[in-house]
Amino acid sequence: MKGLDLPHEGRRRRWSTGRRLAAAGASAAGLTVLTTTLVPVRDSLSLASIVLLYLTAVVIVAATGGLRLALAAAVASDLLVNFFFVPPFHTLTVENRDLVITLAVYVVVATTISVAVDLAARQRAAAARSGVEAALLARITEAPLEERPLTAVLEHVRDTFGMTGAALLERDADGERPVAVVGEPPSAHPTLSAPAGEHLRLVADGPALFAADQRFLTLLATGAARALQAERLAAQAARARELTEIDKLRAALLAAVGHDLRTPLAGIKACVSSLREPDLELTDAQQAELLATVDASADKMSDLVENLLALSRLQAGALSVHPRATAVDEITAVALLHTPLPPGRAVDIDVPDDLPPAWADPGLLERVVANLVANALQAGPPGRPVHVHARQEGEVISLQVTDHGPGVPADERELIFAPFQRLDDHTTHHGLGLGLAIARGFTEAMNGTLIPTDTPSGGLTMTLTLPTAP
Repeated sequence: MKGLDLPHEGRRRRWSTGRRLAAAGASAAGLTVLTTTLVPVRDSLSLASIVLLYLTAVVIVAATGGLRLALAAAVASDLLVNFFFVPPFHTLTVENRDLVITLAVYVVVATTISVAVDLAARQRAAAARSGVEAALLARITEAPLEERPLTAVLEHVRDTFGMTGAALLERDADGERPVAVVGEPPSAHPTLSAPAGEHLRLVADGPALFAADQRFLTLLATGAARALQAERLAAQAARARELTEIDKLRAALLAAVGHDLRTPLAGIKACVSSLREPDLELTDAQQAELLATVDASADKMSDLVENLLALSRLQAGALSVHPRATAVDEITAVALLHTPLPPGRAVDIDVPDDLPPAWADPGLLERVVANLVANALQAGPPGRPVHVHARQEGEVISLQVTDHGPGVPADERELIFAPFQRLDDHTTHHGLGLGLAIARGFTEAMNGTLIPTDTPSGGLTMTLTLPTAP
């Protein structure tokens, strides 16, 4: 948030002194020029005209130089009129009583006008200052929370009053503690102090001030308190949204895990019960089939648990990454070796063995490739193989996994990387929807990218890029 153009106190005093000196010089010069101009023609002008011309000059001085200078100009111009334009000339003697009255009335009128002009100028200045202060408070209130409005207010206090540091203190049972600090930490005896609301105080440290604008400081303190309140409300709202997302995630997790664990458990239970049934005579082939079903169900449960643990590590920021030079062709082969192929499905592999090694964690990369291939096998139609193609593109290794399924609309492609999201159906027949979320998380943990695009002939292509090994 940018500050408004409220003058620095120190600069303002120096500027006022310079302005007064300049105005005094200009006033003296103006009266001198006016006198020099009128003296040669005083015989052709009436005293009333001359007095009005000097009165005009005094008004100009009052408007530009302030009351004190205007009063001085009124007295000086009265003396000039008396000395140069009232007979006998070049003396301060006034022989005519009417002329005495004229000069006296002139001083009174000039003084009155000077006071009126100065009062009007002060009112305009007060109105302008109030407008600036209102604009500042409005800007503090309307500032986006990303711009840290409390910090902006404290910076404004520090810069406006020429302080070395400013802080907002909050008092509790243990005393006062700073809730926000700009510049140097607050001292025990701050130069400026203003109440900012209940249990809040705005303080600033720096050089001593002759006369700080306490009203403006109080306004800034109020603005700081409001900014603090807004930031705290925003933090509470963000926390509430986070808790809501956690609740939604927990509900989705329980629903998905409940189904995906129950299915293989039911298969294992049924197979084991059949194998233990004493009255059931099973051939060796039947026993082998039941044991194979148990083994496949156990593998499915193991994969499910592994995915959940991987997601948990990702979301907790506890994922350990150990990158090293990794052969992409070897990792692809291992990943496909442990990826079961549905009946009638195939994977077309084009990963040259002379590719430069990628800078990646082998275990994480294997998991990423396996998840991408498994997702492509689920999305692609029977009879259309999944293509795995890798190549070098400059300083990165690019690996593409292509399917010929229905594809994903462009505006929904980021959704497929969210946990527990399956865009193709609303059942749990195809897993928890964690594969792509884990693939994206692992890829980014290895400083890579994973981007979905359209397959030219229809379908979805996942492009994984990783840096080459140094």
